[in-house]
Amino acid sequence: MRLKDKKVIALIDEDFEDLELWYPILRLQEEGAQVDLVGKEAKNKYIGKYGVPAESDYSFSDITIEDYDAILVPGGWAPDKLRRFPEVLDFVKHMDQAKKLIGQICHAGWVLISADILQGKKVTSTPGIKDDMTNAGATWVNEAVTVDGHLISSRRPPDLPEYMKVFADKLAEQ
Repeated sequence: MRLKDKKVIALIDEDFEDLELWYPILRLQEEGAQVDLVGKEAKNKYIGKYGVPAESDYSFSDITIEDYDAILVPGGWAPDKLRRFPEVLDFVKHMDQAKKLIGQICHAGWVLISADILQGKKVTSTPGIKDDMTNAGATWVNEAVTVDGHLISSRRPPDLPEYMKVFADKLAEQ
């Protein structure tokens, strides 16, 4: 279990993309990582775009970001909600400054845009937010997974196996 000592935050809000939340969580847990679902409220049930529920373990105010090795931002419509919370933006900025892993897929790039950490970065996302990403100063590429230092980005659910292999490998190296 190469990730047994790793702690990861998975951010959550309503209308997350079901596969983009659950596949990464299960993949990292298979390798022994502790993955905490963190949302506005602790022990709250959030519903994904396709009806799959997920219950948050903690609220934003319950955690200490320094205790974590990585953060995952799922796609769907949740990122548009998540980026409105100053705590979420602070989490992402901290992880960026500390050079800890930040994983984002699909529309999750909106959170990184609002955290203002994309200037000069090479990223991918769903093509639907390509203009948003480039307007934030990033170089957008159409690849299944893109790595720029500690930032790992991916486009959409069919890319999840490649995205999570790279993410887990990089987490194991930290």
